[in-house]
Amino acid sequence: MRMTTRVLTGITTSGTPHLGNYVGAVRPAIIASHAGDTESFFFLADLHSLIKAQEPDRTQRSTLEIAATWLAAGLEPDKVWFYRQSDIPEISELTWFLTCVASKGILNRAHAYKAAVDKNRADGEDDDAAVTGGLFMYPVLMAADILLFNAHKVPVGRDQVQHIEMARDFGQRFNHVYGRDYFVLPEAAVDDNVATLPGLDGRKMSKSYGNTIPLFAKPSELKKLIFSILTDSRAPGEPKDTAGSPLFQLYQAFATPEQTQDFAQAYADGIGWGDAKQQLFELVDGQVAPLRERYEALIARPDDIEDILRDGAARLRRQYATPFIGELRQAVGLRNLAEQKAVAKPAASKAALPQFKQYREKDGRFYFKLLDSDGALLIQSQGLETPKLAGELIAVLKQAEHGDALQSSEFTLEVEVPRVLQALARLREAAA
Repeated sequence: MRMTTRVLTGITTSGTPHLGNYVGAVRPAIIASHAGDTESFFFLADLHSLIKAQEPDRTQRSTLEIAATWLAAGLEPDKVWFYRQSDIPEISELTWFLTCVASKGILNRAHAYKAAVDKNRADGEDDDAAVTGGLFMYPVLMAADILLFNAHKVPVGRDQVQHIEMARDFGQRFNHVYGRDYFVLPEAAVDDNVATLPGLDGRKMSKSYGNTIPLFAKPSELKKLIFSILTDSRAPGEPKDTAGSPLFQLYQAFATPEQTQDFAQAYADGIGWGDAKQQLFELVDGQVAPLRERYEALIARPDDIEDILRDGAARLRRQYATPFIGELRQAVGLRNLAEQKAVAKPAASKAALPQFKQYREKDGRFYFKLLDSDGALLIQSQGLETPKLAGELIAVLKQAEHGDALQSSEFTLEVEVPRVLQALARLREAAA
C-alpha cells in the first residue's frame, strides 16, 4: 500500500500577487497537488504577515486577493485543505508548547534575526533595536504550522531551508522531552527547476524592488508594463542574445517548448524589441485572461471566499487539529483534574536505556552519538550533510545484530563491539 505524503504550503498575506508568484509558487504547487499519493495543505499565513505589516486594511485586502488568486488559478478546496492560519487556534497553542522546548541559541542563529542584528550593528545601533518578539519567534510559529499537521514535505526556497531544520529540531526535542514520537520530522522540498522570473529592471521580480508585473493587471496595464521591460540598444535586424534577456526568460516561463524554440530563432533573426514585447504580451495575456476573469468574479464575492476558508478550517480542526492538540495537552500535563488517580504514587523508576542523540555543530554539519545507560559514549558519528542522513544511519544501527554491521566510515566505535551490540539489543527489546 502506497503511503500518502502530506505536503504543506504557506502563503504570506502581504501585497498583491505578481507574475513571479504565479510561475514560482502558485502554478507548480497546484500541479503538484493533483498527485494521487499527496495530501495537500495550503494556508494563508496571516499571522506571519503581522510581523512585517501593522496595517489592518492592507492585511485584510491582501488575504482576500491571495485567496482569490489561488482559487482562480485552479486550487480545488474540496480536494485539498485550504484555510486561513488565524482560523486554527491550535496553531497558536502549539507555538507556545514548542516555545517551551525551543533553544534560544538556535533562534539566535535564524537568518532574519541575524540580518536585523547585523544591520543594527552596521548602523551603530543596539543589537536588538526595533527587533520585535514576533521576528525573533517567527521560526517557532512556522514550526507549529508544519508540526500540527505532521507534514512530511514543505516546498521552500533555499533561504527557507533553515526554518525547516529548526522545525525538525523543535519537534525532535518535544518528542524526547515527552517520551514519544508525537511529531513527524519534516523535510524541505527545494525544487531548483522552479522558475525565478526577472522583473522590469532585470533583477528578480520582487515587491521590495518595485519591479513587479501584477498577475491580474488589466490588459492595457499589462501591455504598458511589458513594453517597459529593460532591453539593450540593438536595432531590428541585429541578432539578439537569449541568455540573460529578461524578455526571453518571461516568455519561456509561459511558452511551450516549441514556442520557446521559435522565439529563440526570432532573436537570432534580429526581431525588433517592440515586436518581441508584443509577442510576450499576447502570450501572457492569453494565459492570464481566463484566470483574471475568475479572479474578478471571486473578488466581487468576498462572502463566498470567507465561507470557503472557514469551512476548510472547521473541517481541518475536526479531523486533525483539535484531536491532536488534545493529545499534546495530555502529553505536557494540561489535564482534567477529575481524572487524577485517587492515590498518586511515584512510578517505579525504569532502568535507564541507551539512547541516540542528534545535534548540529558550528561547522553546519549534523552529528549523532550513542550513549549507554550510564552516559558512556559508545558510538560517535562523523559530520554529515543533512539530518536525514543521520536519521538513516541511526535506523540502520538500531537493527544491527552482528559486528559487521558496525563497520562504516560514517562513525567510529568508542568501545568494544560486544558492548555496542548489547546496547542496541536493549533498545530493540524496549521498542518491541
